[in-house]
Amino acid sequence: MHPCQHLSVVVPVYRGERSIDALVAELEPLHAQSQATPAGFSFQVDEVLLVHDCGPDRSDLVLERLQERFPFVRAIWLSRNFGQHAATLAGMAAACGDWVATLDEDGQQDPASLGAMVDAALRGGLQLVYAEPLNPPPHGPLRNVFSRLAKRLTGLLLGNSRLGRFNSFRLVEGEVARTLAAYCGQGVYLDVGLYWIAGRIGHCPVRLRQERGRGSSYSWLGLLRHFWHLVLTTGTKPLRLITYIGLGSVLFSLMLTAYALAQKLSGSVPVQGWTSLLMIVAFFSGCILISLGIIAEYLAVTMGIIMGRPLYVVSSHPIRPQGSLADG
Repeated sequence: MHPCQHLSVVVPVYRGERSIDALVAELEPLHAQSQATPAGFSFQVDEVLLVHDCGPDRSDLVLERLQERFPFVRAIWLSRNFGQHAATLAGMAAACGDWVATLDEDGQQDPASLGAMVDAALRGGLQLVYAEPLNPPPHGPLRNVFSRLAKRLTGLLLGNSRLGRFNSFRLVEGEVARTLAAYCGQGVYLDVGLYWIAGRIGHCPVRLRQERGRGSSYSWLGLLRHFWHLVLTTGTKPLRLITYIGLGSVLFSLMLTAYALAQKLSGSVPVQGWTSLLMIVAFFSGCILISLGIIAEYLAVTMGIIMGRPLYVVSSHPIRPQGSLADG
């Protein structure tokens, strides 16, 4: 049988003045005594890490009060606003649990779903479990459509469509979370970093609730920056597109050359010098794009070094095949 699984819950707090009290109240029973998951495993929330990301409200006062009232609550104070992913990584670095769960501050994600996520992790031998909402997020239909489109594009860039189904409600193996926090550099998108380290990733169906407080902190412009940040950190595939376009241009130039020569031999070219000009422009345009693609490959290698992508990660226990249910 598996021993009791100890969880650390990380909550980035930006505008949580009106919502964080209720979330901690929901987490308190999960700390008071060990809980049984639907499949019969046991788990317990050992600590709740509230990372203050210096928002515009007085969340700091609420966090101070919660930290004094509940011994399992610990506030982490950032020096300025660094953003949700940086705040989450700060919480992961301070977490001590066997597993690290990440939740949003707005109450949209139900802590009662943690048991099902623990089941998915243990039964599937997973290192990372993402919540998979059964109902649309309460953001409005247009934003939800763009969110799904962005995630599908992410899966395409990462080479695995399942990996595009990420969510801020996650359950991460403790070693993976702490290793990521140690290695992850400036500008790395959190879920891309998790993809670098975690080899066994799964999903757990959950139902979302209405947001508490003031809703999402992201404007449309902020969401666009968030998406572009994701694209830039997915790896070498966006850069490699330049090489592919260059190769395609060279092939297209050869076809144009054949067409232009045929037109020249048949006497159908009305303008003198059109054939040679077309051949030269098409061929050398392709060569320039290939050269840019080679430079992009070097930039991709440099980007991987700068971002701090680890060469390897050592685990303290054997890595079992995904889907196996191993006794602990």
